[in-house]
Amino acid sequence: MLTVAPETIHHSLWLASQLARGNARAVSTGYPPLDKELPGGGWPVGCLTEPLQQQPGIGELRLLRPALVARSMRPVALLAPPHAPQAVALANWGIPSERLLWIDAQRTADVLWAAEQTLRAGTCGVLVLWQSHLRNDALRRLHLAAQASDTLFFVVRPAACARDASPAPLRLALEPAAAGLAVHFVKRRGPQQESPLLVALEPSPILLYRHAATVDLPTPAVSTPRSLPAELVHH
Repeated sequence: MLTVAPETIHHSLWLASQLARGNARAVSTGYPPLDKELPGGGWPVGCLTEPLQQQPGIGELRLLRPALVARSMRPVALLAPPHAPQAVALANWGIPSERLLWIDAQRTADVLWAAEQTLRAGTCGVLVLWQSHLRNDALRRLHLAAQASDTLFFVVRPAACARDASPAPLRLALEPAAAGLAVHFVKRRGPQQESPLLVALEPSPILLYRHAATVDLPTPAVSTPRSLPAELVHH
C-alpha cells in the first residue's frame, strides 16, 4: 500500500483516482468550478493546453479572459487567429492595446516558427495559437519549447482533433451552451470525467470579426417637393 503521496516522489506522478497536484505552476481560470476539475487548480503554465472547439467564436476567448487579464502585465500574443482581433474590446477587458501582440502568419511553417520563437523568447505572458492541421511531431516540439518557458500556452484546434494523439497534458472540448460553454474533459492528469462542466460566461463585445459590422442608421427623412430657385431652372 502506498504510504506517501506520489507527487512527493516526482511532480509528474499521481494516483489515477485523483487529480495530479505536484508543484506544477498554474493560473486560475477565473471559474472556481473549472479550477476544481483541473490538475494544479488552473491552467498549467509551461506546457501545451488544447481547447478543442466546434467552430471559432463560440466563447473560447471569453473562457480564457480571466487568465489573459491576469497575465497581461506581459504581452499577450494572438497567433494566426481566424479573424482580426478587436483591440478596443480587449482593452475594455483590461488588456491594454500596447500589450496585445497580433501575429498574422499564413503558412503553417511560419506559424510554427513564430510560436516556437515566442515561447523560447519567454517575454509573453500568454500565447494563444489557432491552427487546424498540426502533426504530432510539431505539437511535441511546441510542447517542449513551452516546458522551457514561463508562458501560458494554448493551441486552439477543431473538435475533430480530439481523435488524434497529442502530447498536451490537458485537452478540453468546448461546446456552446446556454449562457456559456459546456466543457468536456478529453484528457487530463487525473480520473476520467464523463459528464461535461457548464461554465457560465459573461456577455462580451465581439473580439474577433471577419469584416465590419453593419451599422444601424436613422431612417432618412422623407423629402418634400419644393420649388427650385429661378436661377437653377434651365429653359
